Amino acid sequence: MDYPNDQHPAAPVRSGIPEHGRIPKYYAVKARISALVDELGEGGLLPTERDLSERYEVARETVRQAIRELVLEGRLRRRGRGTVVAGPKLEQPLSLASYTEGVRRQGRTPGRNLVTLDRFPCPEALAAETGLTRGEPVWHLERVLLADDERVGLESTYVSVARIPRLDADFEPDSSFYAYLHQQGITFGDADERIETVLATPREALLIGTPPALPMLLIHRVSRDTEGQPLERVRTLFRGDRFSFTTHLSG
Repeated sequence: MDYPNDQHPAAPVRSGIPEHGRIPKYYAVKARISALVDELGEGGLLPTERDLSERYEVARETVRQAIRELVLEGRLRRRGRGTVVAGPKLEQPLSLASYTEGVRRQGRTPGRNLVTLDRFPCPEALAAETGLTRGEPVWHLERVLLADDERVGLESTYVSVARIPRLDADFEPDSSFYAYLHQQGITFGDADERIETVLATPREALLIGTPPALPMLLIHRVSRDTEGQPLERVRTLFRGDRFSFTTHLSG
């Protein structure tokens, strides 16, 4: 049996197609380009907007809108003056495992570029959120996250200077912060985590190397050690087109 717009009832995604079958023209073109993306495979070069508009007999702006959405969804990516098929999204587990472990499990090479490492008195808002004392010295470690040298996120970590006084002297900025804490004899106990979607600020977009309009996944985490004492406050931006998050649930 043939189904309208190639959307079988068992297909994983049917959103955007009302039951009456009338859909925006760009969405119909998007579905056809999506099928072409599957045929081309990772790294395949997408035909030009002009070629696609002639192939599907639509205006170039219609093709442009369809491609724009596929780029935002992570199916396509810009490369120079062309557009190529993107690889699968990185899956990051929602756990106390580090970013390094999550990336390595997928056969990718994790990395980080240091943006800043400084110290300042703990402000009231941070103290209220973490349980640290207002005014006590805290480190702020900000790094760009890499996967195979591709910039995929931006991480800001706040931690008490008293817990790790030699962070600026002993820590290698491109290495795992969690591994460093383990070397200092510090063990994670539990954490509270919140995820939301945001748009990057102009500064964040510049550091990550993305357009400001690209949706980001923002994770807030407050961690404690096995004694229940505050350990770190982390704010991490992940590119929405390059990341998905996984977790295991049991009843």
